[in-house]
Amino acid sequence: MKLSAAERLRRFYDRFSGSDQVLILINADPDAIASAMAVSRLLWRKVLTSTIAHVNVIKRPDNLAMIRLLSVSLIHTEKIDPMQFTRIVIVDSQPSHHPIFARFKPDVIIDHHPETQTGAPFVDIRPGYGATATILTEYLQAAHIKPSVKLATGLFLAIKTDTSDFTGPTLIEDVRAFQFLFRYANIPLARKIEQADLQIDFLKYFKNALQNLRRRKGKVFVHLGPVVNPDVCVLLADFFLRIDTINWSIVSGTFNKKLIIILRNDGIRKNAGKVAMEGFGQIGSAGGHKNMARAEIELAELKDQVDAKDEKKLLRWIIQHIEKKR
Repeated sequence: MKLSAAERLRRFYDRFSGSDQVLILINADPDAIASAMAVSRLLWRKVLTSTIAHVNVIKRPDNLAMIRLLSVSLIHTEKIDPMQFTRIVIVDSQPSHHPIFARFKPDVIIDHHPETQTGAPFVDIRPGYGATATILTEYLQAAHIKPSVKLATGLFLAIKTDTSDFTGPTLIEDVRAFQFLFRYANIPLARKIEQADLQIDFLKYFKNALQNLRRRKGKVFVHLGPVVNPDVCVLLADFFLRIDTINWSIVSGTFNKKLIIILRNDGIRKNAGKVAMEGFGQIGSAGGHKNMARAEIELAELKDQVDAKDEKKLLRWIIQHIEKKR
């Protein structure tokens, strides 16, 4: 039976009491940050405290700009004492999505990614939705809460980002939430955050990519070698997909003793998530949506398959695993 927004909200609120100290866990990106902001607003005056903590290192310029311009208070999980919290909420992720999540026992999980083996007293996972921000916007509406300008701007940007401007996986619910938020959001502020996606230090990777890219029948493959942040791979994968003759963009790099592989495509008769899972799921974590996906593999797992220090051989290995699965 499909639950109404009001009933979901009631069940959500049932997990909390006025004496609770709530920890909201995220793997920080625009959707996760905005969704955490919404949870914090929903719990305002209903719990004792709420704290937003991120498991990842935040380096992307747009994420940093979002946090700064929307005045979001965040803390890394390494700097918190889990014992001080009585309730744990995970938004825009699930426990299996990051090793740090395994340290916590969630009371609430709200997400839009495909459901994994997970459990909590309250779970609201809707894989068809384009963004978790859409789900939280429905909660705000059910609670009759008018979002502040900063909260509305964050949720507005999150939906815009995760649906790739409504060209990616999208439901009518995403459109309705977007229309609702449009009334309250600061559009120029959202645009400023959205456009803050480059640092001067990233330009050297663009030069490297342009000099060493491989093209194969509408596909671009690039291996960047060691990167200061995996988001560099994301930026370049999105960049190459903007070329009119390219319909697949696969960019990889090594970071923190892992091989990071980012896949993007035009979404026409292709499934990046399936390709990532079939190509790399047996040796690492992999998955995603139809037009965007990611794989992460421990370099130690590659030693029997390819010399990860030889960047040319590693790129050929990646190409072979992508090509044989299409």
